[in-house]
Amino acid sequence: MKRNPAPRFWPIHRKELVWTTEPKPGPHPIFRCLPLLLIIRDILGIAKTRKEAKTIISQGMINIDGKAQHEEHFPTGLMDVISIPEMKKTYRILPSRKGLILHPIGKNETAFKLCRIMGKNTLKGGYIQLNLHDGRNIQIQVEDPRKTKEDVFEALDVLKIHIPKQEIAGHLKMAKNMHAIIIGGKNVGKSGKIIAIEKRPNQKRQELLGTIEDKNGNQFQTTLALIMVVGDTKPWISLPGDN
Repeated sequence: MKRNPAPRFWPIHRKELVWTTEPKPGPHPIFRCLPLLLIIRDILGIAKTRKEAKTIISQGMINIDGKAQHEEHFPTGLMDVISIPEMKKTYRILPSRKGLILHPIGKNETAFKLCRIMGKNTLKGGYIQLNLHDGRNIQIQVEDPRKTKEDVFEALDVLKIHIPKQEIAGHLKMAKNMHAIIIGGKNVGKSGKIIAIEKRPNQKRQELLGTIEDKNGNQFQTTLALIMVVGDTKPWISLPGDN
């Protein structure tokens, strides 16, 4: 990939060289991800050259969502958990006004990640398949998928997933009074409580407008497609600026 058309939040010099690392097809689209090599060399500075970064990655020293990742072009994205056991450091990829950033997290957060439900399908045998934002699918068995009481999951809801086992540990509804973060648009990275969700008949849910109020009383409005729930009475994950 040429450097000039690469995503603007990638920490690379645009005119120093012509080419840069291109992420392979994977769980996150190219303009919403960071190639693993870029993280090791350009963001964390663990390696000075591509050769050094490639050696570190190929030796399985970097874990993504609890599993060793050996591919230097692997696309990491929103809410992915990156851990480096030998350095005893773990990061979660979060949105910010600069794009995607690596946010340091403590041991109490390393065993799970938050995944947004993008859609769902009803399968044979009484299963509901939830399609998540990071490319993974989770199947849940219910007695009757047509009964609302059993099927409590909706698109734009968020699941707390144990990694790497992929077990559901919690469920967050896209609803008023929940804590959320804006993942795109001009207010990307802003977080707070959802104080309002407009209701418009015959309009797709993801196109509805939601209003978020931060701890300082500032309000931000955007479509639900750009809002990701991260907690109920309080965030389930640490966010930049919490301290």
